[in-house]
Amino acid sequence: MFKNNGKTILVTGCAGFIGSNFVPYFIDKYKEYNIVNLDLLTYAGNLKNLTEVEENPRYKFIKGDICNRELVEFIFDEYDIRGVIHFAAESHVDNSIKNPGVFIETNVNGTFTLLDVAKDKWMEKPFTYKDEYKNCRFHHISTDEVYGTLNETDLFTEETPYAPNSPYSASKAGSDMIVRSYQETYGLNTVITNCSNNYGPKQHDEKLIPTIIRKCLAGESIPIYGDGKNIRDWLYVLDHCKGIDLVYHKGKEANVYNIGGRNERTNLQIVDAITSILDEKIPRQDNKSYKDLITFVEDRAGHDRRYAIDATKLENELGWRADENFDTGIIKTIDWYLGKYGV
Repeated sequence: MFKNNGKTILVTGCAGFIGSNFVPYFIDKYKEYNIVNLDLLTYAGNLKNLTEVEENPRYKFIKGDICNRELVEFIFDEYDIRGVIHFAAESHVDNSIKNPGVFIETNVNGTFTLLDVAKDKWMEKPFTYKDEYKNCRFHHISTDEVYGTLNETDLFTEETPYAPNSPYSASKAGSDMIVRSYQETYGLNTVITNCSNNYGPKQHDEKLIPTIIRKCLAGESIPIYGDGKNIRDWLYVLDHCKGIDLVYHKGKEANVYNIGGRNERTNLQIVDAITSILDEKIPRQDNKSYKDLITFVEDRAGHDRRYAIDATKLENELGWRADENFDTGIIKTIDWYLGKYGV
C-alpha cells in the first residue's frame, strides 16, 4: 500500500512508448496521485523507460496481464483504485497481420476485463455508483486507425464512422465499442481518446522514426513501404500526454476526443527530414547523404493511405494546444535517440 493518502489510479501498459512518457509527466504534476502500473512487459515494454519514477514512493509496478481477472480484482481491492487510464495494447500493424489472435485477446478481452472489474468495484447497480467511488472514471486510449483510411482532403472527427482495415485497428475498434457499451448499459463513467501517430523519446525500435534513425547510423538500407506516399498526422508524445491529462480530468463523460498534431507528412517526407538533420549533425564518412540509403519494399497488406485528425473539439472545449510542431519535435526526438544509441 502507499503511505500517503492520495488517490490511486491504475495505469495500464506504462512500460510502453506513450505510457512511459505519461507517467513521469503525470506523477510530477499531480502530487496527490499514486499510480499502479500493470504491464505484462511484452517485447514492446521496457522498464528502463521508467527509471525516472521507479524509486518514487507514489509509483508501483506490477507485472501481469490485463486479461487476468483475478489479478485485476486484487489490484482494485489492494490499492483501492479510483480511476483507470488504459494504454495497454498490442499495437504493431505488421504483427497483427501475422498473428491477429494476440491482438483480439489483449485489446478486446483485456479491455473488457478492466471495464467489468471497474464496474463491479465502483458501482452498486447500473447507473448507481457507490458513495465512496463517485467520479471514478475509466479513460480508454485508442487510435485514429479505427476510422480506416481517408481521401486527400477530409479529416477524422469524433463523428467519423468506424471502418478499421487491419486486425490491429479492428481490435481497437472492438475495445472502443465495449467501452461505449459499459457507458450506455451500466452508466460507467468513461471517456475515449483517439490519437494520431505519436513520435518522440522511448518509442520501440521497430517503429518508423526509430527505424530510420537506427538504419542511418548503421549505414543500412532504410525500408520504405510501397511508394512512400502514405500520409500520417504526427503528434509529439508529450503533447498527447497533456491531452490525455486534460480529457481525464475535464472531458465530458461518455465523450470521445480526437488528439492530433496537425502535422501531416508522407513517409518520404519523414525520411527526408530525418536524413537531412542527420546529414548536418553526424555526416557520413564517405560524405554521401543518408538519403542514399532509402530503399522501397513491397507494400504492407491493407496499408491505409492517409490518416489525419481534426482536434477542434479538444481545442475548443478543453483548450488543448500542441506545443510542438513536427520541425521542433523531430529534432528533440533525434537528439534523444542519438543519446540512446551512444552517438
